[in-house]
Amino acid sequence: MTAARTRPEVVAFDVNETLLDLGPVRAALVEHGEHEHLLDTAFSRTLGLGWAAAVAGTWCPFRAAFESALGQLTGLTAHQRSTVADAFLELSPHPDVEPALRRLRAAGVRAVTLSHGSPGVAEAGLDRGGVTPLVERTLTSESIRTWKPDRAAYLWAAGVCGVEPERMALVAVHSWDVHGAQRAGLTGGWAPRSEREPAAVLDTPHVQGGSLVEVIEALLALPPHG
Repeated sequence: MTAARTRPEVVAFDVNETLLDLGPVRAALVEHGEHEHLLDTAFSRTLGLGWAAAVAGTWCPFRAAFESALGQLTGLTAHQRSTVADAFLELSPHPDVEPALRRLRAAGVRAVTLSHGSPGVAEAGLDRGGVTPLVERTLTSESIRTWKPDRAAYLWAAGVCGVEPERMALVAVHSWDVHGAQRAGLTGGWAPRSEREPAAVLDTPHVQGGSLVEVIEALLALPPHG
């Protein structure tokens, strides 16, 4: 799978769960009397609502989808749901994020983020982790009113970064995200966090590793372009 791939010039990272730990959102749900495991269902329901809207030819922002998911799953009031959603601005990076970003910086490879989440979430989390200087820019597909894994999101990101899709990689802990990126022509990198293994019904990730650092090392080990 990696034979035709080359070392990327830009690596885009997914944000929620890949870079940032959703622990504060989970804690906010518990504070409002919900079970801590509800977050997994609510997060999945949020994605499902966003994708359903996109497939049907409409659009909704991530926060609206998340609050709607909470409305379907809980008895929380609108104000309480909004308070829980505010916790996305309190996220911090996972332990493997800083070393992965520093490895890219040392190798001269640009790093960006690519989320379909709310603007400001990535920026707040990166700042809290002290790694903002290691990231060139933060991108959200809300700017073009679409949701990953729509190929338009990945092609837009490559265009914003001024590179051809084949010279950009997408790193995520969600195999559906990696699948979408690869179908758009990017190189895909997967690590286990929210999934134990990539989904067998989707394309196999071009590279994978046990942590973000291992994924970055695998990307850097690819042959140079041209």
